[in-house]
Amino acid sequence: MKYQSYWHDTAPVFAAAQDGPVAGRFDVAVIGGGFTGLNAARKLAREGVSVALLEADHVGAGGSGRNGGHLNNGIAHGYASAKTHLGADRAHALYKAYDRSIDMIEEVIAEEGIDCNFRRAGKLKLASKASHVDGLKANFELIHREVDPETRWLERDELSGEIGSEDFHGGMLYEKTAMMHMGRYVTGLAEAAARHGACIWEGAPVTDRHRNGTGWKLVTPKGTVEADRVIVATGAYSGRTRAPMLRHFRRRIISVGSFIVATRPLTEAEVARTLPGNRTYVTSMNIGNYMRLTPDNRIIFGGRARFSATSDQRSDAKSGEILRAGFAQLFPEFADIQMDYCWGGLVGMTKDRYPRAGEVDGMLYGMGYSGHGAQMSNLIGQALADMAMGREDTNPLAGLDWPAIPMHTGKPWFLPLVGAYFGLKDRLS
Repeated sequence: MKYQSYWHDTAPVFAAAQDGPVAGRFDVAVIGGGFTGLNAARKLAREGVSVALLEADHVGAGGSGRNGGHLNNGIAHGYASAKTHLGADRAHALYKAYDRSIDMIEEVIAEEGIDCNFRRAGKLKLASKASHVDGLKANFELIHREVDPETRWLERDELSGEIGSEDFHGGMLYEKTAMMHMGRYVTGLAEAAARHGACIWEGAPVTDRHRNGTGWKLVTPKGTVEADRVIVATGAYSGRTRAPMLRHFRRRIISVGSFIVATRPLTEAEVARTLPGNRTYVTSMNIGNYMRLTPDNRIIFGGRARFSATSDQRSDAKSGEILRAGFAQLFPEFADIQMDYCWGGLVGMTKDRYPRAGEVDGMLYGMGYSGHGAQMSNLIGQALADMAMGREDTNPLAGLDWPAIPMHTGKPWFLPLVGAYFGLKDRLS
C-alpha cells in the first residue's frame, strides 16, 4: 500500500515552476499553491497583472491534492442552520455561491483544456439511521422549495441502484454536484496560470513580510519578492510555518485531519455491487464517511476517522485501519479487498464552519472552507483576484465577522474533546 495521495500519484508533474531564485517586483504576490492561490494567480495573469505565486512545497501539496474528489454544492452544515445564523438573504446567496463555484470550475476546465475527468455526477447524502430520515427529508424539502429545485428525495427502496449497501434508509440527491481528478486539475490550473504569465515558485515557504514603501517584501529561503498587494491562501496549512504574518489566521483556523483509503481497481461487476450510481456519496453521521469511484474504478473511502491535527504516515496508517473497518461494515463482501492507497490531509475549519474571505493587516485572504473547499476555493480565488484589482462585488463572504477562537493559538488541543462530543451525538441520534 502506498502512503501517498492517489491524486498526487496519478497526475502529471507540474513542469513550469521557476527554477531560479525567488526575485522580482510584482503587482501581486500570492502565498499558497492550492486551488485558491492558483485561481487568483491565473485570473490576475490573464488580465495583465504581474503576479508571483510562492508555494512552500509543490502545487496542490495541501488540501487541494489530498481531498476526497467531491465538488459538492450546498452549504456544509445545512441550509436551515445557515438561515438561522446568517439570515435568509445571506444564506440564499451563499448557497448559490457554491453552485456558481462548480460552474466556474467547469468554465476554467473548458477555457484551458484541462483533462481531469470532470463530470456532473450528483451527490447522494445518505440517512445512516432510521432516526435521521425525518431531519434529512425536512432539510431536503426546505432546500428544494427555496433555493435548489434540482434536488430529489430517494426512499430506501430506491437506493439499490445507487449503492450496494443495506445500511441506509433514504437519501437526498443534489443533481448539480460534480467530481473530477483533483491532481490533474491542479496541475492543469498551475500550467494555465504559468502560461498566462504568472511566476510560480515551489519549495518557497514565506517566512516573513516587511513593509516596503507602499508595498511589501516577502522573504523565503530562496530569496525575496516585492509586491504591491499580497494574497494569503494557506488555509489549514497556515500553522505549518511560524511566520508572524500568519498569526491572525492561526487563531481562527482549526486544522483537522481527514483521512482516505483507495481500493484496488474494481471490475465492472464489483462496481455494480458497491457504487452502481457512480456519484459522490456522504453519510449523515457527524463522524461520517464519504466515497466515490475514481476514473480507474477504485473506491475512494474517507472520513474524519480520528480527531487529529497530524497527517503523516504513522497517523494516516492508524486512520486507514479505522476506515478499512468502516468500509467492511458497509460492504461485507469486500471486507478483505486490497487497499492500494492511504493518505491524509488537513481541513481548515472555522468555529462556525463558514468560510472567510476579506482583508486584514494589508493582506487579502481566503480560507476556512470547512470541508467544502474543493469547489468554493475556486470562486474565492477569483474573487481575491478581483479584490486585488480594486473590484469588491464578487466576494460572497464580504463583511462576515471572524472572531478569534478563545485559547486557540494554532494547535487544536481540544480536538479529542470535540471528537468525543460528536461520537456521543452519533450514538444518541
